[in-house]
Amino acid sequence: MNETLVFIHGSDDSAYLWRMTLPHLTAYTTLALDLPGHGALADSPGPAQMSVANYAAAVREELARRGVQTACLVGHSLGAAIALRLAVDAPALVRRVALVGGGARLRVLPALLAKAQSDPQAAGRELVTLGFAPEHAEQAASYFAQRPATAPEMLYRDLAACDGFDMTAELPSISQPTLALVGAEDRLTPPKYATFLAERMPNAQAKVIPGAGHYLPIEAPETLAQALDEWLQSA
Repeated sequence: MNETLVFIHGSDDSAYLWRMTLPHLTAYTTLALDLPGHGALADSPGPAQMSVANYAAAVREELARRGVQTACLVGHSLGAAIALRLAVDAPALVRRVALVGGGARLRVLPALLAKAQSDPQAAGRELVTLGFAPEHAEQAASYFAQRPATAPEMLYRDLAACDGFDMTAELPSISQPTLALVGAEDRLTPPKYATFLAERMPNAQAKVIPGAGHYLPIEAPETLAQALDEWLQSA
């Protein structure tokens, strides 16, 4: 199929997040990006403070550099917020949107935000532990240990961007086909977040994936890819 899928990771993560999902989507052109300060761009963090809109502008610039003129954006958590922002700010670029563990707002617990400043390593471990379903605790520890490092202070910058994000009022104006995917055991963006998105966006649907938490690309990569494929095929 001639469909380009652009994958955008979440807080303190990188394109590495999608490594188990992409092999199940070989019928599509896939592109997993690193946000500034993350993964391959850890040495290019950019400003100390960035909003979701700033990150969206960076993604838009990178896609222009790569010659991507139209795509389906697949975003996880902070990446989902970036995808929503781009759906409004660059509608000609964004044909469809898939939100994995996303929400109209992404408020962060004040204690976690403070810990991200004072002890980012501990805060990152806590975030990943909470992000995986309780029965996937060993998988969470393994993922946290193996994922690529980010630039210093990225976790705080990412979480601060999430905390300041709110597109509730703009949801009715987002007309692109949208799929909100969420793990049934997601403790960071519970299923009600996906339901809220589907109810307030004119061309959106929600799908709950059982037996997984916030990190669907790691906990249930094949199921996630299948859900994306079925949605793309049905449109």
